[in-house]
Amino acid sequence: MPYREKAVEKLYYSIGEVAEMLNVPVSTVRFWENEFDILKPMKNKKGNRMFTPSDIKNLKIIHHLLREEGMTLSGVKRKLSGKWEEADYKYEINESLKKIRSLLLEIRDSI
Repeated sequence: MPYREKAVEKLYYSIGEVAEMLNVPVSTVRFWENEFDILKPMKNKKGNRMFTPSDIKNLKIIHHLLREEGMTLSGVKRKLSGKWEEADYKYEINESLKKIRSLLLEIRDSI
């Protein structure tokens, strides 16, 4: 198998970088920040939002439920009220399965 370098993880990401990761407009990230109490990005002296990797993980969970599962905003709020650990666990399983699938497809294609 070819050598792969681990992706460099930053401590803070700008709102533009987060929006690009999720493939949504910046305004959508701002809207989700206002709608969900768990999203509290830091702000620098200029007032720019600085998202930590845990903020990004929470945003990915919200994005998954809204866009991939097709839930409504109120449905996501109801589902996640007090159950962030469960949602986080299910999200981690889903991401692991996606990585395994891509690895298996890569192996299949190299044969």
